[in-house]
Amino acid sequence: MKILLTGANGQLAQDILAEAEKRGFEVRGFGRQELDIIDYNRLKEAISSLRPDVVINCAAYNAVDKAESDWQTAFLVNGIGPRNLASICGGLKIPLVHFSTDFVFDGKKGSPYTIADTPSPVNKYGQSKLLGEQEVRHLTPYHYLIRISWVFGIKGKTEVNFIKKLISWANKYQELRIVTDQTSSPSFTPDLAKAVLDLIQTKQYGLYHLCNSGYCSRYEWAKFVLEKIGWQGNLLPAKSDDFPSPARRPVFSALDPFPLKEILGYLLPSWQEATERFLKESL
Repeated sequence: MKILLTGANGQLAQDILAEAEKRGFEVRGFGRQELDIIDYNRLKEAISSLRPDVVINCAAYNAVDKAESDWQTAFLVNGIGPRNLASICGGLKIPLVHFSTDFVFDGKKGSPYTIADTPSPVNKYGQSKLLGEQEVRHLTPYHYLIRISWVFGIKGKTEVNFIKKLISWANKYQELRIVTDQTSSPSFTPDLAKAVLDLIQTKQYGLYHLCNSGYCSRYEWAKFVLEKIGWQGNLLPAKSDDFPSPARRPVFSALDPFPLKEILGYLLPSWQEATERFLKESL
């Protein structure tokens, strides 16, 4: 299999590259400087000349708070970029893998969201990702549209990785306050990478929710991590309102992975097991 991968420097992209190479696939990874998904002509030239068996788009604008003011950039990268990819891949009949987010939901349902639930984002970032979803679904039938949530990986930078941020705080402070009113499904990038490549090989296009099994609040996740690393400080529950930010967050945006088990034959391991593996490999 020949794969063209955009956004190749991100934490998920790096694990997809590693997993694909382990399987003996040919992968061409491009960072934004080499291939910007906003540049339609350059994108079409690259895809047309390489003629990959599949395009995997990991390019994204993930600065949730910044997107409130810098919304045009967010909409370009998360909406128009996927439109470009879907238009080109659809015309060439090349399958496209595109990643979206739990933030397309408002968090008011109170139970895990399924692929049948109607999106209703509460911030500009979520709106930009929803636009990308709509463009992909409208412009090519050959798509795997995969919503993921609370992504964390060994190669992830601290600012985009909750556990790395948490451990950094724990090394500096003896008291931490973590919110109890944001709940979702953590997603470990090596597990995502394996499932994504398995999904491609099924040729069963469509919308999927992909995450580790179960869900937790930020506070519950932090408590689990801090206990595992033997932190002796004081962990206190807090509310999102205690930390005002430009962008609202959905209160409960956990994802239900149905029908992943029916398609792949398995579900991803629990978030607890994934977190333990992360800690074992990164500490």
